[in-house]
Amino acid sequence: MYIWVKHLHVLTAVISIVLFILRFYWKWRGSAIMQQRWLKIAPHLNDTILFATGVVLIFITHFYPFSIQGTWLTEKLVAVVIYIVLGYIALGKGNRSQMVKSVAFMAAILSLYLIVILATDKMPLFMGYA
Repeated sequence: MYIWVKHLHVLTAVISIVLFILRFYWKWRGSAIMQQRWLKIAPHLNDTILFATGVVLIFITHFYPFSIQGTWLTEKLVAVVIYIVLGYIALGKGNRSQMVKSVAFMAAILSLYLIVILATDKMPLFMGYA
């Protein structure tokens, strides 16, 4: 079961990243596609599956966040929260300048890079080893 859940988790992560990049591009260009209903629903549905498979993987692998064995996972979750905040700034409806949104987008991409490194290496980068 682990391999199927892991593959679904990775697939939904890739879809989430691609949708994030496309949505930023379309919003930046002022594309009418941003008003389509499927684009308002699909990212949330995909991210729900991504989150659920992540929780299932925690229980399958016994890598628990906020534990010594799960230090890398704790860092990954912090990076995910940072990514969500930056993504909200980059894609949000607020009266932020395009410069602020662009910087938030680039920082979100850096957060995604950190998330991928932590997920693949399973080695903490900032908290060290206990």
